[in-house]
Amino acid sequence: MLYAIGDIHGMRDELARLLSRMPLQRGDRLLFIGDYVDRGPNPKGVVDDLIELGKRYECIHLMGNHEAMFLAFLGWKGANYFGSEAFLHNGGETTLASYGYFKGDDDFALEPEHERFFQNLQLWHLEGEYAFVHAGLSKAALALSDAKYALSRETARDLLWQRETADLPHSLGVTVVYGHTPLPDFGVRWNLPYSIGIDTGAVYGGPLTAIRLPDETIFQS
Repeated sequence: MLYAIGDIHGMRDELARLLSRMPLQRGDRLLFIGDYVDRGPNPKGVVDDLIELGKRYECIHLMGNHEAMFLAFLGWKGANYFGSEAFLHNGGETTLASYGYFKGDDDFALEPEHERFFQNLQLWHLEGEYAFVHAGLSKAALALSDAKYALSRETARDLLWQRETADLPHSLGVTVVYGHTPLPDFGVRWNLPYSIGIDTGAVYGGPLTAIRLPDETIFQS
């Protein structure tokens, strides 16, 4: 089975609680939808745990807009890293504190395991009848009928920040599983057969959510 997990945002205890409630078996795989850092109290601890999980299960880690901002703030260059000017306005101080950034070390750098983790983040994943992105796709992409082609031509800005298309019907032939935009009541955003939103606001007091596929069973912290 494949389990997709929503936005964690530094909530290490919520991640541990969710994992304890998931009936994981040998051969199961985990896909994380992005936004591991910022706002919550222990972003570095979350990444530590994700790295350890990757030693026991096959894991796929998507990039979220908060990783893009964090890495841009650290000076990473490339089309996927942007938004550094908004980083501290979006909870970035908790990430910097957890990584010891404020200790005054002029030579601050991520430890090698964490650097590799962030370097290997993916913008999207396509598997069977599901497409996985952090935030959404553009309206132009939703009008296409080939999901792989649509995903491959999308910009990082749409995949990481798009909020306007989450509940729109589309012609992609897959169900889009995404995070980024929680509902006011922190519920799962069911919009079958088009999309399922699994950011349920863990950092705002809602649960952390996982969905098991393909039976679409929900598990929460």
